[in-house]
Amino acid sequence: MTNINREQKMISPNHKKTLQKKILSYLLIFISIFGVIYAIQVNSMGIALFSLLFLFLFMGLPIAVSLGLSSLASIYYFTTDPMPDLAGKIFSGLSHFTLMAIPLFILAGNIFTAGGVAKRIINLTNAWVGHIPGGLSIASVAACALFAAISGSSPATVVAIGGIMIPAMVKHGYSKSYAVGSISTAGSLGILIPPSIPMIVYAVTVDQSAGKLFLAGIIPGIMLAFLLSLVSFIIAKKNHFSLAQKASFKERFIALKDGFWSLLLPIVVIGGIYTGYFTPTESAAVAVFIGLVVGLFIHRDLKIKDIPKILIDSSKTTAMLFFIIAMAMLFAHIVTLERIPHNIAEWITAWNVGPIIFLLIVNLLLFIAGQFMEPTAIITILAPILFPVALTMGIDPIHFGIIMVVNMEVGMITPPVGLNLYVASGMTKMALLDVTKSAFPWLIAVIIGLILITYIPAISLWLPDLIYSLR
Repeated sequence: MTNINREQKMISPNHKKTLQKKILSYLLIFISIFGVIYAIQVNSMGIALFSLLFLFLFMGLPIAVSLGLSSLASIYYFTTDPMPDLAGKIFSGLSHFTLMAIPLFILAGNIFTAGGVAKRIINLTNAWVGHIPGGLSIASVAACALFAAISGSSPATVVAIGGIMIPAMVKHGYSKSYAVGSISTAGSLGILIPPSIPMIVYAVTVDQSAGKLFLAGIIPGIMLAFLLSLVSFIIAKKNHFSLAQKASFKERFIALKDGFWSLLLPIVVIGGIYTGYFTPTESAAVAVFIGLVVGLFIHRDLKIKDIPKILIDSSKTTAMLFFIIAMAMLFAHIVTLERIPHNIAEWITAWNVGPIIFLLIVNLLLFIAGQFMEPTAIITILAPILFPVALTMGIDPIHFGIIMVVNMEVGMITPPVGLNLYVASGMTKMALLDVTKSAFPWLIAVIIGLILITYIPAISLWLPDLIYSLR
């Protein structure tokens, strides 16, 4: 009897949490249903659209399915538009040359990972900074920044760098939570340092230059990498983590020579865009070609037998992203049809909200959205709503895009949908809550960086203004 009581006491907290989650879910579903009923009564397609979206999300449907169903249901009930015509709207939304860069950059990132690029970048950064306090973590941040300049994906960066560096840090006496926290956060640089898939999505959604966005992400990316490295240094110094042996000049030279092609890749890909030799989409194709040549014939870590798996993995990721983009564009079509951005702009103007308060509201809104949605979905849904308002406030569209992307970084490292946290948890078998706690000090650094980027536009705009003025 005593054992049964003990088991009940052990189970009851988990049971209470599960019950609380169910009650909250049912409450949110009920509120969403009420919103749909109210929308029908007042004949408001906008209210119906968002109520249906949240209803489907709270029911556990995938984001792309929720976007599509809510859009189709709203159009079917509130308009007389022929349903077959919607296919044309979806196709026209996807018919952008710039979007072709997404599957190519995904493919390039997978080729680089399999082709030994990440391993050589890690060896190079370790040889140069591995001996200082927190050196292996700082090397990991630098490696994430360099790999981000190739892959354009946060989860890919966490997998490629974390798979090697987390065990290495633990082996050299660093705590596991320190290793996991630094890598899962530094991996978020993958969507800020160009090339960046969210930047491409933003450029297509609001008709801006992907090249300018890529340039605008470089200085913020370097600044965030410095802040993350500073946190790593302070924590390592405070906890007296053991120092790695300092590499000799010869070892550094060998690491530099071995990593030459890995360093050359981002220079060729990004440099080609800024010099005008090719567009962002063409640069993605160049990245795939160079990755294959380097992986197969120079590094020789990539094998012909690896290519089918790389193609399949890249196709899966591409299909998921394009499904979200297609449905989000249909959703955005209704948002524009209902003049929701115009109404929000009028509301903000009526309240005399200036750019400072508006950007604060934007950051809070994007932070909340980042807790529940994937970056591509957030940008394609909210950019058409917030972008026109930002223009009326005199906010530079490129600067606004970088603010959105950095907010997506925060979303990647905060639960419940922080994809980097899930990737790190799956790699290390640590509980998601423990991974979240371990990433907290570095998350604070990212938030400080977000504040600086938000209110000092020159951090984002100085480099693109300089380069484009020289053309």
